[in-house]
Amino acid sequence: MKLGKRWLPAHLLVWTYAVLLVVPLYYFIVSAFKTNDEIFGRPFALPSSFSFGNFSTAFSSADLGLAVGNSALVTVVSLVLTLLLAVPAAFALARSTGRTAAVIEKVFSLGFLIPTFAALFPTFLLAAATGLFHTRTFMVLFLPATAMPLSVVILVQFMRTVPREMEEAARMDGASTYAVLRHVYTPMCLPGIATVLLLNFLTFWNEYLYSLIIIGPDPAQRTVQVALPTLKSITGTDYGVLTAGTVLTLVPVWVVYTVLQKRMQQALVSGAVKL
Repeated sequence: MKLGKRWLPAHLLVWTYAVLLVVPLYYFIVSAFKTNDEIFGRPFALPSSFSFGNFSTAFSSADLGLAVGNSALVTVVSLVLTLLLAVPAAFALARSTGRTAAVIEKVFSLGFLIPTFAALFPTFLLAAATGLFHTRTFMVLFLPATAMPLSVVILVQFMRTVPREMEEAARMDGASTYAVLRHVYTPMCLPGIATVLLLNFLTFWNEYLYSLIIIGPDPAQRTVQVALPTLKSITGTDYGVLTAGTVLTLVPVWVVYTVLQKRMQQALVSGAVKL
């Protein structure tokens, strides 16, 4: 009983936090099925009908199908490039013990100090100089560069938890450096890789500022975050349609999180991430 009373404040805080999360989510979802009159007149009531008209209108008005495809292309290719660069870099830094490796690791950490807006103008000039302005190609090359500091710092901490004895055993069996990375370090660092994938996926998918400036508003190339604001109108915005469009863009995020959440929970529970 004494232990139960001690945990009562914690339970109250947890349930309060859960309510604070569920109520806005409920309002957000039910608004996708309502008209403007229902949203402002009865904000927390259930919709009069669960019609998918708002979803179809949003999908066709903003051409969300093509926008989702563009976002998926940019995000997936960027994630692949990020892993291809970050995993070998973290492997090399984790196995090195000299001062040079320590300096390089600190240089990666300095990437956190660069604000997003500070790199906007140089990035614009670089895109124009390379002839890749208003193309998705530049974003595919640019996004992995922005993700390298976080990805390398996280993966280095995971790879340092791998016992050296496992690498030595693999070397005795004739494994090359690439084989050690592929068959020893990568399988044991899957929770860390899943964490990097999830965090970078959320960043790449929700990226708006650089996509708007670099790719531009061209319907053939624009990403989903650039397409969503086109649902707003000067004469009057249909918030039900706008909310429905936002819900559609969140479906891939929910799917990816559902797939990777178990691996990320393993990373958090094991305490392997020591930033």
